[in-house]
Amino acid sequence: MNAFELYNPTKLVFGAGKVKQLGELVKPYGKRVLLVYGGGSIKRSGLYDDVMFQLSEIGATVHELSGIEPNPRLTTVNKGIEICRKEKIEFVLAVGGGSVLDAAKAVAAGALYDGDVWDFTIRRATIQAALPIGTVLTLAATGSEMNGNAVISNWEAKEKRAIGSKLVYPKFSILDPKLTYTVPRDQTVNGIVDIMSHVFEQYFTLTTDIPLQERFAESILLTVIENGEKALEDGTDFDARANLLLAGTYALNGTLPNGVSTDWATHGIEHEVSAIYDIPHGAGLAILFPNWMKYVYKERVGKFAQFAVRVWGIDPSGKSEDELALAGIVATRAYFTRIGAPATLGELGINDDQIDRMAEEATRFGPIGSFKHLDIEDVKTILRNSL
Repeated sequence: MNAFELYNPTKLVFGAGKVKQLGELVKPYGKRVLLVYGGGSIKRSGLYDDVMFQLSEIGATVHELSGIEPNPRLTTVNKGIEICRKEKIEFVLAVGGGSVLDAAKAVAAGALYDGDVWDFTIRRATIQAALPIGTVLTLAATGSEMNGNAVISNWEAKEKRAIGSKLVYPKFSILDPKLTYTVPRDQTVNGIVDIMSHVFEQYFTLTTDIPLQERFAESILLTVIENGEKALEDGTDFDARANLLLAGTYALNGTLPNGVSTDWATHGIEHEVSAIYDIPHGAGLAILFPNWMKYVYKERVGKFAQFAVRVWGIDPSGKSEDELALAGIVATRAYFTRIGAPATLGELGINDDQIDRMAEEATRFGPIGSFKHLDIEDVKTILRNSL
C-alpha cells in the first residue's frame, strides 16, 4: 500500500427535502450569489422556485448563469467569470448535474485569476484562490459534489481538459434523491456508467495488498449494478435513487484511491472523443471501457479474475484466470448493453476520421494510465477496437 493523505472538507447534506436548509447553508459566505444551472428542467420541476425562495429568505441578491452545456464550454464559463467580477459575486451556487457543477468550479476559480481560466487546464497556471461554491445535485453521476475536480471544453479548439484543486471543493452539497426522479432515462444510464467507470479507474491498479480499498470499490459497483436497473424500471424508487446518488458521491470523493496507483487512461481517451463529437461522457465511457479492459487485462490477470468473481458472480469452477478475466469483461459489456448504453462509436456516427488526432491529444503530455502505460499507438488501437 502506498502512502497517502485524505482531505475532504465538503459538508454533505443528504435526504428528502433538504433544499429547505439552503439559505442557512449559503448565509455564512455572503449574499451576492451567482446561480449556475443548465436548461429549463429545474424550472419545470419547481426546484428553481424553491432555490430562489430560500435565497430570498436570507436577502440574497441573485445573478444567473444558465444554459450550461452537457460538456460545459469555455465560452460559457467566461460569461460566468465576467458576471462574478462585474457584480462582485461572493458565492457560486450550482444547481444541476455534474456539468453544471464543473462549470461553477471553473467560474469560481477563474473569477479570482487575472489570466485565462484555460491556463489551469494546460498546466500554465495553478489555482491559487477561488470563490466559495455550494451545490444542489440533481443527477447521480460525476461525484463532482464532493471533490475538487472539473472538466470543461474549448469547443473552438475541440479540446476538453480538467482542472483540480482543494480550493474548489464545494463548501456544501445538498443531495435529495427525489430531485433525481425526473432525470431522463438516457441520462440515468449515462450516470450509471460514469459512476462505474470512476470506480474502474481506481480499482484496476497494480498496487497489491489493499483488501479494504478493493472491497470499498466492489461494494460501490455492486450497489450501482443492483440499484441502477431498479431506478430504470421505476424512476421514483426512492431507495434505488438514494443508493445510486450516494454511490456516485463515494465513487469519487477521495475514498477509493487511498494507498493505490490510479489509472484514468480511459477518461483521458473519452475526453478527446467528446471534445470533437460532443457526445455524452457516459456514453463514450460505455463504449471505451470494455475495449480498454480487453487491451490491458493481461497486465494483471488475477485482478480481472477477482473482478469477475466478486462483482459479476461468475463461478470460478473449472476456469483459468484468463477465462475468468475475459468473462468479467464480457459481463461488463453485457450490463452496459442491457441498460441501454451504446457499444460502439459507430452507433454514435463516429468513424475513424479523427482517430489520429484524438490519440495525439490524449497523449500530448506523454503516455497515459498506470495499469498499463498507453502511448499514442496503444490509444489508436483502443479507439479502432471501439468503432
